[in-house]
Amino acid sequence: MARKALIVKAAKRQKALQNALAAGRKPKFPTRVYNRCLISGRPRGYLRYFGMSRIEVRKLASEGKLPGVTKSSW
Repeated sequence: MARKALIVKAAKRQKALQNALAAGRKPKFPTRVYNRCLISGRPRGYLRYFGMSRIEVRKLASEGKLPGVTKSSW
């Protein structure tokens, strides 16, 4: 429950920031808005391209649910 509350709170802050930027206002505290994983709510190891943490990306990639992502080998 607490994790879900953090995800909702972060999404609300992100939305407020986008609305302020669209209106042409500078946010008071731009560093307070940070990226969180959409699934787990984890703030660390966030990958912008996917919008998720590295752990969730790895899990979904191994299950084959992320199209175009393959395991690298050399």
